[in-house]
Amino acid sequence: MEASFVAGDRPTVLVTNDDGIDAPGLRSLVSLLVSTNRFYVLVCAPDSEKSAVSHSITWRNALSVKQVDISGATAFAVSGTPADCTSLGISKALFPSVPDLVISGVNMGDNCGYHIVYSGTVAGAREAFFCGIPAVSVSYNWIRGKSNVNDFTLAAKACLPIISAILAAIKTNHYPKNCFLNIDVPTDVVNHKGYRLTRQGKSFVKMGWRQVTSEREGGNVLSTMTMETNSSESTHARALKNAPLDHLLFKRRVTRILVGNGDTDYCSLQEGYITVTPLGGLSPAELDAVSFFQNWLPSVVNHYPSSAL
Repeated sequence: MEASFVAGDRPTVLVTNDDGIDAPGLRSLVSLLVSTNRFYVLVCAPDSEKSAVSHSITWRNALSVKQVDISGATAFAVSGTPADCTSLGISKALFPSVPDLVISGVNMGDNCGYHIVYSGTVAGAREAFFCGIPAVSVSYNWIRGKSNVNDFTLAAKACLPIISAILAAIKTNHYPKNCFLNIDVPTDVVNHKGYRLTRQGKSFVKMGWRQVTSEREGGNVLSTMTMETNSSESTHARALKNAPLDHLLFKRRVTRILVGNGDTDYCSLQEGYITVTPLGGLSPAELDAVSFFQNWLPSVVNHYPSSAL
């Protein structure tokens, strides 16, 4: 799939996310891109929050699409997932041309380590990568009590040099097509320590379950993988109150955070760096595991022949 970049033209940037089209992270990013007057800005984003939906897609049902007024951009709210939004946005079914770059974010909460697997934000960029379109996912390490909505604008500004450099490399046909970038911005954006190229680590928020008597009990898990204990009652919550009496209700709860070591995305983010992590679409096992199975698999045939089953 070829993008529309022509020498002398402003590049076209498609923005999506998983927090929803009204989320302050997306609105801050779009506002910044528009204000530079250097990009044609398209928006194709979920019509509601779709955090932690990973790379799920809508298969059986039609997507509902509604145009939304965002100053300086052509924007549509979509009933689907982030991957749906990217797929639709780059297909030329909704917009007349293919974007030069897809940016997914700015997400509320970091996307490092194993969280990348769950992330709808990263999936929005990965979907573009699958289709041969350069892409970036951007997340801000939001912390309640420390962060405010203005930090999304600061996070977007901190990433603007990378966005501009990517587009410059695309224009000269020097940008690699065998990866996409995942960027995480530290909580204290103003005092960040610069950009650091990192690798995906193994950090993970371990979660458990608890039985509850109502949807509101125990709070909600936010997109930041933290607990909100005083969240407002949702339509979903009210619907669950009418569930049959013989139904059991269980809610996730955060138990502890597992952190890796070394020059990984999460560790570098905690040190105050803006982490830039190249990602691909494959999920290969580590070499020691592969070595084990190279010896193990032939032994299966010898010790457990199918004729003996």
